[in-house]
Amino acid sequence: MKKFRLIAVLLCITNNVYTQHYIRGQVATSRGQRLPAVKIISAATKLTYKSDAYGNFGFSSSNANDTLIFSCDGFDSLSLLVKADEYARVVLRPLPSSVIFTKNNPSVIIQVDENSSLRTIKNETYRHTSEYNFQKSTVAPGIAFSANINRASYSNIRRLINEMDGLLPPHAVRIEEMLNYFNFNYNTPGGDSVFSCSSYLTSCPWNKTNELLFLNISARKINMKNLPPGNLVFLLDVSGSMDMPNKLPLIKSGFIKMIKNLRPEDTVSVITFGETVQVLLEGIPGTNKEAIARAIEKITADGHTPGEAGIRLAFKIARARFIRGGNNRIILAADGDFNVGMSTEKDLMNLIQQEKQSGIYLSCLGVGSGNYKDSKLYGMAQKSNGNFAYIDNEQEAERVLVTDITKTLFTVAEDVFISVNFNPGKVFQYRLLGYENDNTVFTDSLQKLKGGEIGSGHSLMAVFELSPADTPNIHSNWLANMNVHYKLPLTSSDYSISYTCPGDLLPLKQTDSSIRKAACVVMFGMKLKDNDYSKTISWRALQKLAAGCFNKERYLDKEFLILISKAKKMYTHRKKYGGD
Repeated sequence: MKKFRLIAVLLCITNNVYTQHYIRGQVATSRGQRLPAVKIISAATKLTYKSDAYGNFGFSSSNANDTLIFSCDGFDSLSLLVKADEYARVVLRPLPSSVIFTKNNPSVIIQVDENSSLRTIKNETYRHTSEYNFQKSTVAPGIAFSANINRASYSNIRRLINEMDGLLPPHAVRIEEMLNYFNFNYNTPGGDSVFSCSSYLTSCPWNKTNELLFLNISARKINMKNLPPGNLVFLLDVSGSMDMPNKLPLIKSGFIKMIKNLRPEDTVSVITFGETVQVLLEGIPGTNKEAIARAIEKITADGHTPGEAGIRLAFKIARARFIRGGNNRIILAADGDFNVGMSTEKDLMNLIQQEKQSGIYLSCLGVGSGNYKDSKLYGMAQKSNGNFAYIDNEQEAERVLVTDITKTLFTVAEDVFISVNFNPGKVFQYRLLGYENDNTVFTDSLQKLKGGEIGSGHSLMAVFELSPADTPNIHSNWLANMNVHYKLPLTSSDYSISYTCPGDLLPLKQTDSSIRKAACVVMFGMKLKDNDYSKTISWRALQKLAAGCFNKERYLDKEFLILISKAKKMYTHRKKYGGD
């Protein structure tokens, strides 16, 4: 009898020791976007877990309660007590994505971190973006952000809408690049000025209590007769993954059209990387167009993708052919799926950072789908002070490499960034629309903010949503002060120009058509991101506003209206594109 009692006691102890609980939950942002690959550490067991593609997590535990530590690049870490009998709803707060000047410490910088987390959508990678939230002007009266002429996002969005049947990956939507695509409201700078500045304050179409501030910065056009000689290196991905109609054929077509505009003072080198890395041509004068065209036409795709070796060789050739005072530039065309040598974001960014010191620009052209690595190409162009475009069809190839070649190739200012200080007597709070990137926080000086490259004749548009002050200061009419900081190409001296934004409000329907068009592009980007801010925007209202300012007789305008119509159908069905 005692023996049976002893066995019963042991069974009870064993049952208690091995009682299993299941701790589960979901991780999302404050805007409801689910977060994949969040690192989760159990305080009780020290074991590490990760959230799945949809932000869900779950694991067995011998503890009914456990303190979990959640961390993800671009977000504040969070320690939270989670109970096994409750489904945990975990919210991570994003770190601000910009340079914020706080009232008490104007040197706190929140800057882009090139090695932050990535988002993968059906084997396409994009940099994680954090939505801007409103900032109170009494706490953070100023904000600064890097300027650029990138426009890859718009043509990539066009490709995704035409290919897909569901919601777009939100990280592929970069509103500032969508605005760049249209080059809205260009104003020629006067005299010897590098930039002209203007601003427009109007009503906000999705929030009647708020206003929109449009900042317009236009770069001077270089006289075609004074264009510097070009030392151009075409670096072409010819690996097996490029053997598709929307990849290598598009690249070849675009470059062959481009060389027709070469001048005698320009030289071209052609390097390919695939099964081997080789120099097809080196330092060929621009007059020898037929030889360059024949070399490009013969290119075929095969093998792996040794991107690192190709980049190193391209910089070596560019340095050997360097033209002092000239336009020394590598144009990399690829899908970004490098798989031989350095292939991680961190390694490639470090490589570009080292090579950048030579004074050679790197521009990146993305192509393809399925294995397209937007994050790598975007990061390399940004790191090298170059620009980034995406080619999805023949027309886009011609536009990037022929029609708008001066904006793409000829730089009028580099390390350009914009700082804006708001008048608390007029503005209660503000948020920047676009310019969102992975970020980390550190303290530094304003001059350490990395700026971008601005090309000849480019018009940049930045947009803020503002909440007016409850009791506006009637004795002060200025709304904000803007400063454009920049360097002249291949110089170390810092320059800046200042502009004061007046506080005169004009209803949106009375503004110039270019401002109404820009508002439509912003609204479209917000709808594609599918976040909380977009919920007050109806597809019908967007279509109505767009129909009143986009001209159906113009190709790009008509295409924009068609894209809205297609996206409306896709987003109505609410089918997820998927990701991890």
